[in-house]
Amino acid sequence: MQPWITLERVATPDGPLELRQRGSRDFIITIAGRILMTSVAHRSEDALARLACEGLGDRRRPRVLLGGLGMGYTLRAALDVLPPQAAIAVVDLNACVFDWCRGPLAGLTDRAVADRRVKVQVADVARVIADAGHGCYDAILLDLYEGPHQATNRASDPLYGASALRRAHTALRPGGVLAVWSEEADQPFETRFGAAGFRVSRNGGGKGGRTHFVYVGSRIDRRP
Repeated sequence: MQPWITLERVATPDGPLELRQRGSRDFIITIAGRILMTSVAHRSEDALARLACEGLGDRRRPRVLLGGLGMGYTLRAALDVLPPQAAIAVVDLNACVFDWCRGPLAGLTDRAVADRRVKVQVADVARVIADAGHGCYDAILLDLYEGPHQATNRASDPLYGASALRRAHTALRPGGVLAVWSEEADQPFETRFGAAGFRVSRNGGGKGGRTHFVYVGSRIDRRP
């Protein structure tokens, strides 16, 4: 078996972020030694994009926000179901991830980052959502590290707390969708999600192997 080769290592507040390669198309991204993504397992990322975006085809110019780029599989799957007039903003904390998806990882997703519908931004997606205007997006996708879990169940969590979910609700247009990738099922998050004004479903990411989850919340628009 061929050894892993580290193509680049970048210091981050959470530890070294690394891109490693073995052979021609086998890649992993790690942080502080923990595997974040592999090029051979991305079913739940594909499901995240499909569940969030496949219902937007009847919207004239849907606007989508994707937090977290990874290897670009979620972005590729979203582009595959979005119409030509769509606009998708991709936000990631690390500029190197955009460079990797333009460079050694580009062939995995048919150069998804270069699609004319895509604009990229190095930023904190929680801040981008907080700064968004009312009804700015048709869908928001969060594809970030572990997703919601016990350590993020405090009310003030900037991504998965009650206030953060209400901010996402505000940033969505009527009937909009917030979709969240999760490493594990999290009932407290599910409860907060519904209380923030969403109709929530929990979906498995695919059959076989380790099961990750995709939470999909459709914005409920209460009439006065």
